[in-house]
Amino acid sequence: QVQLVESGGGLVQAGGSLRLSCAASGRTFSSYTMGWFRQAPGKEREFVAAITWGGGRTYYADSVKGRFTISRDNAKNTVYLQMNSLKLEDTAVYYCARRGAQARGAMINGNEYDYWGQGTQVTVSS
Repeated sequence: QVQLVESGGGLVQAGGSLRLSCAASGRTFSSYTMGWFRQAPGKEREFVAAITWGGGRTYYADSVKGRFTISRDNAKNTVYLQMNSLKLEDTAVYYCARRGAQARGAMINGNEYDYWGQGTQVTVSS
């Protein structure tokens, strides 16, 4: 069974930075594309970023491009999300997810991801 555990969330002032981590169990972590999603109160879940199994390709939502960086360390079974220049609208619960091995749809489609973490709260204050 795969388990994903996020950490690193917290309260930060606008313009500040946070680094989220997602630790994965399982020996096949390095074989899967991993993604980050977020959900703000009263809003639908939205795609944030994704990274392919070897880290060679990354994908970002337009809203975070240039501010967030996704990376992974397959030796540590961990994927990261470095968030810089945080804005009030970045406030949300952030989830990491594993993209299914058979997924063929858009990277931003949450339905293509088969395992999810419990989420970590990020709150940006003014």
